[in-house]
Amino acid sequence: MTSSTPQETLEALGICITGAPEPLGGGDIGQVWRVATSEGDLLVKHADPAGLSAEADGLKALQKANTGLVIPEILGELPGALVMTWLPPSRPDRQAQADFGRGLLALHAHTSPEHGWHRDNFAGTTPQINTCHEDGRVFQRECRLLPLAALCLQKKRMDHDLHDQLVQVANALESWLPDASASLVHGDLWSGNVHFSTQGPALIDPAIHRHYPEVDIALLELFDSPSDAFYEAYWDGNAPDDWPRRRALFQLYPLLNHLYMFGGSYHQGVRAAIAQLPGS
Repeated sequence: MTSSTPQETLEALGICITGAPEPLGGGDIGQVWRVATSEGDLLVKHADPAGLSAEADGLKALQKANTGLVIPEILGELPGALVMTWLPPSRPDRQAQADFGRGLLALHAHTSPEHGWHRDNFAGTTPQINTCHEDGRVFQRECRLLPLAALCLQKKRMDHDLHDQLVQVANALESWLPDASASLVHGDLWSGNVHFSTQGPALIDPAIHRHYPEVDIALLELFDSPSDAFYEAYWDGNAPDDWPRRRALFQLYPLLNHLYMFGGSYHQGVRAAIAQLPGS
């Protein structure tokens, strides 16, 4: 990291500080501050350089998608440091929830024949493999389920019996999951990465790639329950017929990641998801 304090980061970028930095929650990946400057309040983030590089890449892709959702503007990048616009929080009303649904639908409307991304990135602190595949089932198996299953087994987060069940589920995807074009997805869309701001609903901290759009919806439902206004705008009554099964599949990857990072409290969630899927 080229700087150890937010003041040093901003000075290196030629930005004048006008107030003391305010520490904010940075989750698992680093330190975050809100800083008053001559250019307005800014967000300064310090973390692993590779992770911040991937985050910046994802934010730029989200901005380019032009979905109507608010994306923090990157004002400066240094190795191990990222400076962005500060988005004041706002309590979401029904209109904001609907705007979020429409914006996410617009994001997922950006499609590609290949699942993956032009670079690997991170799911939290876990390296995320994004090698491109034309078949989404292959991508889900080879870049999501099997690599994390191997890491969990290696770290003794799961036993061989559970690992074998997961491998069977991964190998059975073609028996029920149709192949489809890949949508541009946020990739880590739990509720904490949906930021309702005074400027409108915003997306932060992406793990961007292209895959089935349901990966974003499944993660939204994993720890929270989106509002009816969101679903009315996003699905408009056209939810997939097999949504419970798809939800179980696309929640399995983040559950595995949490099991790998945090341990046994997620073990039952992994078992429950596997039990709902063909091949188990």
